[in-house]
Amino acid sequence: MRLRNMCPAAMWKRPEVAKRETHMTKRILKGAYSRRTVLKGGATVAGALAMPAVISSKALASSGEINILMWSDYLPETFLKTFQDGTGIKVNYTGIGSNEEIINKMKATKGRGFDIVSPTNNRSLQWAPLEILQPFDMSKVEIDKVNPAMAKIGSTEWAFSEGEIYWVPHIWGTEGIAWRTDKFTPSGDLPSYGDVWKEENAGKTMGRGHSMMLGAGLYMETIGDLEPGSVWKAYESPETMQPIWTKITDWCVARKGNIKLIWNDADTQKNGLLNEGVIVGQTWDGPPLALKNDGEPVMYAAPVEGAMAWVDGMAIPTGAENIEAIYEFLKYAYTPEYAGEAIDHHGYNSPVLGADKFAGETYAKNFSEAYPGEALASLNPWPAEPQWYADARTEFVNKFLSA
Repeated sequence: MRLRNMCPAAMWKRPEVAKRETHMTKRILKGAYSRRTVLKGGATVAGALAMPAVISSKALASSGEINILMWSDYLPETFLKTFQDGTGIKVNYTGIGSNEEIINKMKATKGRGFDIVSPTNNRSLQWAPLEILQPFDMSKVEIDKVNPAMAKIGSTEWAFSEGEIYWVPHIWGTEGIAWRTDKFTPSGDLPSYGDVWKEENAGKTMGRGHSMMLGAGLYMETIGDLEPGSVWKAYESPETMQPIWTKITDWCVARKGNIKLIWNDADTQKNGLLNEGVIVGQTWDGPPLALKNDGEPVMYAAPVEGAMAWVDGMAIPTGAENIEAIYEFLKYAYTPEYAGEAIDHHGYNSPVLGADKFAGETYAKNFSEAYPGEALASLNPWPAEPQWYADARTEFVNKFLSA
């Protein structure tokens, strides 16, 4: 990836409090979505993965393990095999589907049981007071191999103590609209969050509770049911959020019967599109693009209202036991050949500089089709979430889900 200076200032318009909380997130995403130059030139198909020069003698002699709590589709078998064959370190991989699951597991064990966890960049305000993460030894992290704008998240939003970094970037992506190309056609050049809720698609749509409701709010702004900017203004304070999310919740409850499936992880999204009769849904980018790569009649694209953008990272819990294995894992994660090969499988994107060159032509084509025209300039960086916002949102989502 290369730093990008093309995003217009309008992309970052948010209320003042959200602006302060997401200052670095905005700079991160401005730097992250720079792949147009790569796409224009095409991508090189990755060759066979070879043992890297970065392996240490200690790692080669290791018969140890590493316990990783990470999003369920982020570590393809090819990556895990290459890492284990090269280091002798066994990976015990526990897949998860939400930030809440990561936080709740770590709170329950008081930071024990895992060596690496993978929180999303906008959850720093929820992790800081828990005091269940330990800082990285940055002398052992090849952070210079990562997009500088994304790398800087750790030293700003995740700098819980002076001079120490508690988070490094791993995967970035978006949430937008996926559909079956043999059963649904967007009415315009781009799909809309509103497609998930429309009567003509009733009983054939899906989404995740809280983000599907946020998408509904963005759509409501375009049809006059909410004032423009309301969804992001809701991050300002509990008093501001209450009336906005009450309207969103009432609107969604009135249309809940149109929703076929509520998904909670990558596999649920794939199954919905393949086996559950879903023709259009609000999803992450990775699962539908993986299906597309497998030859299924599936498409993913940023909606007209703008896709929601995030960066998932890696952090070390206080109870981590396999410290040397953590830094060996990071060497692999930050090696362009392996990072590129991984994104070629799961369909998300890597912050590692040059990784996209090893992801193949299919990846480049998918990226171009998912973010056509000015779609990259219209991305919605997901604001940092204070705990009060997450708690209040949970109440609104529960009201919708139980309706």
